[in-house]
This record gives sequence, structure tokens and C-alpha cells, in this order.
Amino acid sequence: MISKELAKKQIQHTIKSINLDIPDSKKIEGKVRDCYLLNDKTRLLIATDRLSAFDVILTTIPFKGQVLTEMAKFWFEKTKHIVPNHIISYPHPNVMHAKEVKILPIEVVVRGYLAGSAFRDYEAGRKISGVSLPSGIKKSQKLPELIVTPSTKEEKGNHDIPISEEEIVKRNIVSAELWNEVRTKALELFEFGTIEAEKKGFILVDTKYEFGLDLETNKLTLADEIHTPDSSRYWLKESYEERFNSGQDPEMLDKEFVRRELIKMGFMGDGEIPKLSDDFKAKTAVRYIEVFEKITGQKFIPAEKIDLDKIVKKIT
Repeated sequence: MISKELAKKQIQHTIKSINLDIPDSKKIEGKVRDCYLLNDKTRLLIATDRLSAFDVILTTIPFKGQVLTEMAKFWFEKTKHIVPNHIISYPHPNVMHAKEVKILPIEVVVRGYLAGSAFRDYEAGRKISGVSLPSGIKKSQKLPELIVTPSTKEEKGNHDIPISEEEIVKRNIVSAELWNEVRTKALELFEFGTIEAEKKGFILVDTKYEFGLDLETNKLTLADEIHTPDSSRYWLKESYEERFNSGQDPEMLDKEFVRRELIKMGFMGDGEIPKLSDDFKAKTAVRYIEVFEKITGQKFIPAEKIDLDKIVKKIT
């Protein structure tokens, strides 16, 4: 396990952005990843160390990009029997070389427990992406059944907007047939992830998936990332029941603690971005590494510096 002290030393060496000079390429900058579209057929997805919450980039966290890439790799490999994914190769622990797909403009969120933004909406008396839940459900409680709560994918800097499944089809954002396939695969992925996480002593609380269509076969394809601390919530299973019954928050190994810290500071995505201390950044780094090691069973080994020229030569 990487110590907090080592993480603090790495703060000055985090990856804020990536700039490549690749002929005939197009750069697309996401919240966390810098992507380069290569000849309209493949792309490089380079995970920076940027930390975002409430759809806003806050700062950078040591080792975060590597954790996300290697954990996504772990889950992509384990779930390719359920749905194909866009990965071609991993030329560096921060980098994925992937097939270009036509991304569906919907983020697919599957929830097994009432937590995060879903709890905040429920507490305010609102439906959750068009889903009405029974009254009396408590914070962090397991839901009667899995629910799918989609949201639209907005441009960088804008908040994603919750949308109902009915509205997706009604507005022809995705056809009814395709949406049914997306929904089915998302639930299968979540159920598989739940079983695997429980083997390691964790509860997979909720997660986000992104899907696209393969440009050559038009088949549904899983893209972006899967079951990482950025896209998912994990709780410790062993202490969940006791803490829930006593009204305490579950023991978390995910990014929700960042959101909670920001809410305490009065920030939920609008206004001036609060300054996060080096101590908080280091603790966040250690938490990301901890969830990686415990879920995957692999030891985290910091990667060598990204040799961009070497990577480009390898894939072109």
C-alpha cells in the first residue's frame, strides 16, 4: 500500500493534461481523460490525475489515473463474456488504445441502494430519473429491486441531466429495441459486479456505464470505464448491517467522501471551486489505491513516466 507521505510527495508530479502532436488526430478532453481520435477508427484514452465531482474538475490526485485505468482493465477483462468492450490494448498503465464507437448520448446508472444523488432527490420528494420509490426507505438502505436511472451526457462544464427511460425512447434518443438491450446488459454487468465484489467483502452500491455501437458491426459495446472508484460506489459488507441499523453511514471505499467534503464546504457544482488541502489530496490517493488493491487482489505499483512517443510508435 502506498503511504500518505509518499502520496504527498507525488502531488507536484501529477498529470494535469496531455498534449500530443499526432498527425490526422483530434483531441477530445473529458473530465478525467484526454482522448485522441486516430483516423476515425481508434482512439487513445489517457487517464490524467484530474479529480471531478458534481461535473466540475477540482484538482489532481496522485496516481489516480493509473488506478482508474488498471481497475477498468480488471473489470473489462472479467465482463467481456457479457458484452464486448472497446479495448484493443493497454500500452501503458494510464493508457487505453480502444476502438472508436458511436457513443450513445446517455449515461446508464444502475442502483442497488439509496445513496448519493438518488437519496438527495428522494429526500426532496423527487422521482429519480422518472423512477418512483416507495415511501419510508432510509438513507443507505437496499432497494426493493435494482433500478436504472439514466442521465443525458452534457458538454464539458455542464451538469448531466436525469432522464426517464420512457423519455429516452419517446424523444428517440435511443430506439426502444436498443434501449432494452442496453438496460439488459447494464443489469447483467451490475449483477456480475455485485457477486464479484461480495467475494472480496464489498457491496457494489451503484455504478455508471457508457455504451456505444461498434462502427463496423453496429453491435452494442461497453466503453469508457467500468466499476472504478470514479464510476461506482463500494461499501464494506462486513460492517454494513450494524452501521445501517445504528444510523451510521456505511464504511465507504469510493469517491462519495469527496462529494460529502465538498457539500460541507457549501459546494455542489456551482460557484467558486473550494481549495482542497494537500493532506486531503494524499488521503484521497491512498483511498483510491486501497479500493484498487482490495477489489482486484493486485498490488499497486506506480508506473514509470508516460513515454508518449513510445506509445504512439507502438500503436501506429
